[in-house]
Amino acid sequence: MGTAQLACPALTALAASPAYRVVAVVTQPDRPKGRALQLQPSPVRILADNLQLPLLQPNRVRDPAFLNQLTALWPDLIVVAAYGQILPPSLLALPRHGCLNIHASLLPKYRGAAPIQWALLNGDTETGVTLMKIAERLDTGDILAQRSIPIGPDDTAPQLHNRLAQLGADLLLDTLPVFLDGRAVPRPQPEQDVFHARKITKEDGRIPWASTAAQIRNRLRALTPWPGLYSHLPESSSHTFVKIWDATPVPEQGVPGTILRVRPDGIVVACGQDALRILSLQLEGGRPMTAREFLAGHPLNPGDRFSNPQEPLQGPNT
Repeated sequence: MGTAQLACPALTALAASPAYRVVAVVTQPDRPKGRALQLQPSPVRILADNLQLPLLQPNRVRDPAFLNQLTALWPDLIVVAAYGQILPPSLLALPRHGCLNIHASLLPKYRGAAPIQWALLNGDTETGVTLMKIAERLDTGDILAQRSIPIGPDDTAPQLHNRLAQLGADLLLDTLPVFLDGRAVPRPQPEQDVFHARKITKEDGRIPWASTAAQIRNRLRALTPWPGLYSHLPESSSHTFVKIWDATPVPEQGVPGTILRVRPDGIVVACGQDALRILSLQLEGGRPMTAREFLAGHPLNPGDRFSNPQEPLQGPNT
């Protein structure tokens, strides 16, 4: 059971293994996307179609008709990764080996919808994946196995996502034989150091210029490409958004949000501590440009100040 790209390596691994038979793939229904709102299949559905695997797409996993379909398959085990719905007790009790979940964090840290983004937002230098038994409360099940990887200083959310997706698939295949033979020893999650990784919203992309330059850079790494990191052009009566695509901290000081230097190799903006040299940015409705390209059509001056009429949401529990 999975919907997002995070689940695809695990499905590929299970389908390719001679030790297991995938009796069905469960994913979310096709959703309207884009300006034309055309129905688009999930990454897992596309993969399942390519692998010619049986596919189920219930609107709700609690629907009796879907549960009857699943019961008729008599699955020994259900593996879940980035599915997008909470599984009811009736489904959890269905397979004789239970339900396992691949989660992209070292639980109990980063329970919730956006573990990868929050690891980067918080400036962590390590993360990993957890294979756990699914419990009724979200991301609280007993841990079967974990595997960690370092987070590099330039890692972005898409890069970290891809590494964790493959790490989760590898951990699943390594752990399943021990688990199915009854040799695995699940351990309860500690209730200390729990961090709830709430869902990211568009408001998180507003740049909090009073934060340190390093914190804003972490936000850039975590929130690119969506929702992106953005502010408002100085002196813009229409509050035109400008989106930041690439930036690096520099040791300069000033009033947060104030432009300190304007050069073709970067626009330096003061933060709460140090400053951010903006290397690539995009005007609302336009295309990404280097600082040189942007300044050619949109002059900025030292002393101008980026504005944020509405402050962004900050912190783990806001």
